[in-house]
Amino acid sequence: MSDTGLDTTGHPYDHLTPDVLLDAMEEAGFHINGRIFPLNSYENRVYQVGIEDSPSVIAKFYRPGRWSREQIAEEHAFSLELVDAELPIVAPVKLANGDTIGEHNGFWFAVFPQRGGQAPDTSEPDMLWRLGQWLGQLHNVGARTPFQHRPTLDLMTGLEKEARYLTDSGLIPTDLRPAWDSLVPDLLTHARQRVEEAGPVDTVRLHGDCHAGNILVRDEQMLFVDLDDCRQGPAIQDLWLLLNGDETERSLQFSELMEGYETFRDFNRRERYLIEPLRCYRQISHAAWLARRWNDPAFPKFFPWFAQPRFWSDQVLALREQLAALQAPPINPGGPF
Repeated sequence: MSDTGLDTTGHPYDHLTPDVLLDAMEEAGFHINGRIFPLNSYENRVYQVGIEDSPSVIAKFYRPGRWSREQIAEEHAFSLELVDAELPIVAPVKLANGDTIGEHNGFWFAVFPQRGGQAPDTSEPDMLWRLGQWLGQLHNVGARTPFQHRPTLDLMTGLEKEARYLTDSGLIPTDLRPAWDSLVPDLLTHARQRVEEAGPVDTVRLHGDCHAGNILVRDEQMLFVDLDDCRQGPAIQDLWLLLNGDETERSLQFSELMEGYETFRDFNRRERYLIEPLRCYRQISHAAWLARRWNDPAFPKFFPWFAQPRFWSDQVLALREQLAALQAPPINPGGPF
């Protein structure tokens, strides 16, 4: 343990050396040229790997202990089902073993074709309309059958669990504990009220982490990547992360998304009551994620500010603003709801 109270002991990724990675790729049937380039990824380890006389591929080594083989298989099957439905998804390729999942030295891994592009400009109405169309079609496929092994998004249970983890972690500075201890119950109360106002909502198989960074645009073509967080949940989970700016801007953006989405699939407008609880959940679970992953050597390197008291004062401020958002009327995209 470090003097910050964070766990800094060893991690299984310490054993994912270049030799292990290259051996895994050769075993999977790829004629590698030895070139490896690590890509930005913290939850898993992702590399661009050079292939002899062929385009490079992307190798993803799953974090040990996070997903079971069955859960990874469902991610891959969902990706391939979406491709079969002619949706723009980057899906894993088959390996030498005839499967999309490889195993080497204790690591599950998958290989994907390399695709380039830039994040979409979600301030453009036409882009949001197109995104809405694709997500409506994605959810039509996702509604065919539920996941059997992937988790279901349980908003309030997850929010309460992650808030409790942080409260009990010993990481929050003593001088901020009174503010934190009074703020968290209010957040939970108002989040629960919003969930109750939404009422019963249907769930579908989701992308799960559908922010602009997981969408590539090149030559007017769009691609959804990284279904690592796919799960069962309400449709709004794949929509709200595409909204940004002030209330007026987000309302206009939501209207464009809805216009495109409802070209292919009906949307329960009461799900908009879940946006701010979901945002609150993401804020708190992000901090809990950093705490749980601190023994991974990548995290102190790329998130050094997490170990500083300033992080927690900023968190308290951000969550106070989030409490105000939970107390405000939900976003109104116009039209019946």
